[in-house]
Amino acid sequence: MIRLRLTVLQFLQFFVWGAWLISFGGYMHSRGMGDNIGVMFATAGIASFFMPTLAGIIADKWINSEKLLGILHILGACCTFAASYATDFRSLYIAMFLNALAFMPTVGLSYSVCYSTMHRRGMNTERDFPPIRTWGTVGFIIAMWIVNLAGWNVSPNQLLLSSAAGLTLGLYAFTLPPDPPERSKKNTSFISLVGLDALVLLKEKRMATFFIFAILLGVCLQITNSYGSRFIHSFDEMYPDSFAVKYNNIFLSISQIAEALFILAIPFFLCRFGIKTVMLMSLGAWVLRFGLFGIGDPGSGVIWLTLSMIIYGMAFDFFNISGSLFIDRETPEKFRASAQGMLMMVTNGLGAIIGNFGAQKIVNTNTVNGYTDWQTCWFIFAGYAFIIGILFAIFFKYNHERQSSCETPSK
Repeated sequence: MIRLRLTVLQFLQFFVWGAWLISFGGYMHSRGMGDNIGVMFATAGIASFFMPTLAGIIADKWINSEKLLGILHILGACCTFAASYATDFRSLYIAMFLNALAFMPTVGLSYSVCYSTMHRRGMNTERDFPPIRTWGTVGFIIAMWIVNLAGWNVSPNQLLLSSAAGLTLGLYAFTLPPDPPERSKKNTSFISLVGLDALVLLKEKRMATFFIFAILLGVCLQITNSYGSRFIHSFDEMYPDSFAVKYNNIFLSISQIAEALFILAIPFFLCRFGIKTVMLMSLGAWVLRFGLFGIGDPGSGVIWLTLSMIIYGMAFDFFNISGSLFIDRETPEKFRASAQGMLMMVTNGLGAIIGNFGAQKIVNTNTVNGYTDWQTCWFIFAGYAFIIGILFAIFFKYNHERQSSCETPSK
């Protein structure tokens, strides 16, 4: 029963996000706000930079995690509801920025609630959580499909759907098993709580190099989420009957399906090639992700777009998970949690902020009289990822050491 309850939690957690994240760029463009897509999507990066830490402090000291999760989702639901009625960029930005502040901490909180609940029931988190988390990706995909099949790709109804799901999850969270504050942490210093104690790790050259490249890679993470829908909609008149245009969200959801499948392949690649090579595969995949967008179209070039969707799974998962594993292996235990938090801050926070503002500048520069030279934009992004990959291969030194968990059991 508890597995089902946690599965519902993860399903709704990502359904709330999937209802608008991928289609929102196209929605903004249809409302004449296309020049500010990067600014809007940077709100998630800004929120990721400090809100998860703040929420963690509150949950550690004063309030049950499941209750804080519920409160934040209800507040987020109010924000997306308000955003659905916004008619100008300023009001839309304020509503979505407040939504980002409320939503971004809930991802980590939802994981924390799952882990704590599973530990109290003696469950094996490494074995039992991944299948539960996979339903989060399923929820994200189903939300995208509903928006597309209902014809809401450029409609404020996508925000109303997210709002309804957020309110449902907010109320549902209050029914979950209690996850009270860990009073043993009440004397933990503020420096430790915000993760700044992990800064001492940057004195070590290899760790400093890794975090620099984590920022540079983070630049790539949200570009296609921000502009993918607008890009596909640019072919509305040229290929009105193509599947990619008619079912924009469903087509883009191939990326999320691939993401779920590539997660299953990561253990093999890590054991066979090692952490550094897997990270390089991720950077190479980002080159292909952008480059294939550059040569593809919903007509005769749909195969290239489809391959780009598939390769996204490797691009997104391989660096995030191998990077997290690198920190787990190379960081002293007392800094491990802080270092993982810092990784999230630099990739989904600082890197994503730079990436969204930079992408907006490139797209706007290459847009004249409402026409965007998308091929140039995608090739610029691909070139950036290629250069980062070359520099990473040269400057990040890490030798693959075969782990015991990779060994084939003897017969």
